[in-house]
Amino acid sequence: MTEAEQGPEIDANDSESGDELYEHHRIVVDRGQELLRIDKFLLHRLGNTSRNKVQEAIRAEAVQVNGQVVKPSYRIKPLDTITVTLSEPPRTGKVLPEPMDLDIPYEDADLLIVNKPAGMVVHPAFGHWEGTLVNGLAYHLANLPTGRNGEIRPGLVHRIDKDTSGLLVIGKTEFAMTHLSLQFFHHTIRRRYLALVWGAPKEAKGTVRGHIGRSVRDRKVQAVYPDGEQGKSAVTHYEVLRSYGPVSLISCVLETGRTHQIRAHMQYLGHPLFNDATYGGNRIRVGPNTASYRAFVENTFQLLPRQALHAQSLGFVQPTTGQEVFFEAELPPDFAAALAKWETYAAQQ
Repeated sequence: MTEAEQGPEIDANDSESGDELYEHHRIVVDRGQELLRIDKFLLHRLGNTSRNKVQEAIRAEAVQVNGQVVKPSYRIKPLDTITVTLSEPPRTGKVLPEPMDLDIPYEDADLLIVNKPAGMVVHPAFGHWEGTLVNGLAYHLANLPTGRNGEIRPGLVHRIDKDTSGLLVIGKTEFAMTHLSLQFFHHTIRRRYLALVWGAPKEAKGTVRGHIGRSVRDRKVQAVYPDGEQGKSAVTHYEVLRSYGPVSLISCVLETGRTHQIRAHMQYLGHPLFNDATYGGNRIRVGPNTASYRAFVENTFQLLPRQALHAQSLGFVQPTTGQEVFFEAELPPDFAAALAKWETYAAQQ
């Protein structure tokens, strides 16, 4: 069977495969295809899309033919290779808009930045139909295109875990969502996280490369497959910022955005995140076997009752102005309190 007969080859990051919410299509045009405007061709070829979404994707240079950006008037030819990167289509169903006191450090006509607190689920799912960030965004963006008809994903182009704090960028228009999705696809979004991990990596700076996919033993956990036999490619760059002895504060820069990427990669290195129950960080991994130390760690667990991970900064190109912008969020109180405890511990050793 030829690629043309198979139809679009889709590499879609969705709720099952990653934190970056976009879909990528590669289409080889049939040999017998008549000349047709590319916007009309894609409207009929792609499912769950609209003419406006296709045209905005072309305007955002998210559509290429044979490796070249084209205009909406371009007429496709037999055996043309078309690549398309789109923001993820809205999920089916309705979402209840809820007034929330969202922390929005920046907003303009195209996008907004949200500083998400730990404990908030990003979008509705089984067991979390209310109180999610999307419920709050649906209320905040009620009069904008991405908020009409109760769409389940107003503006989201990526996400972070429930118990991870920090920054998210939200697109307010179809063009902005497509433009941001394209930046995620090409790995040009600059994302830096702060993490507190058990122990200290042998190298003060390094890169973890290992495919990430669902564990065959536990579908709630992501496993690292270094030989690439399963999962999807994942790359994390890390740097040790401060060692406190039993734990270290590290900076992580993401090239890719796989589900639980930092958490899985650091566990793979033997340094799970502090108090990460899913990946074994919620028990003492390093340190003296004394009652006083155990009490100290348990007290610090109570101060930071979740994995020690914070999405500290975001840098990207503003879709309309073309200017590079950068945003940074301070550590939330629970993370800062835990670090202060470890600072005191290290000073007393």
